[in-house]
Amino acid sequence: MAKAQFAAAVGYGAIDAAATVKLRKTFRDSKVDYKVVKNTLARLAAKGTSLEKFAEQLEGPNAIVLAYDDVVAPARLLRDVLKEQGEKMKVKAGVVQGNLVDAKGLTALADMPGLPELRAMLLGMLTSPAQKLVRLLNTPGSQVAQVLKAKSEKAA
Repeated sequence: MAKAQFAAAVGYGAIDAAATVKLRKTFRDSKVDYKVVKNTLARLAAKGTSLEKFAEQLEGPNAIVLAYDDVVAPARLLRDVLKEQGEKMKVKAGVVQGNLVDAKGLTALADMPGLPELRAMLLGMLTSPAQKLVRLLNTPGSQVAQVLKAKSEKAA
């Protein structure tokens, strides 16, 4: 838990075995841990970490979702899983990079652009001035070529 950048406690009930297996596979494929642990064990594991306040709020049957790199992708995945499961699952609490958040905070995080999208936006912003400069430098040459072409067609 000390390495986790993202954690969410999800209350669950009446989920059948097939849905649980599918759920675990979905999280595993996205490199996100989905663990059902006893609350006392979770509190012991979280002691002395940024998840300590989070673990104190665990009551009843819970599953813990942990991610270690990106924080937006697991929030999106969790949002999609919650939509799929309906009333069977609900977020109780979450921690994002050491900050305690509620279900609304995790939903807002899921709506933000992720790390790959932000990198693409930054790259676009960095290359835009260079593209404009190349276009500006090519414009006079292409205009001269068009004038010469028009003259040669007129002469023929």
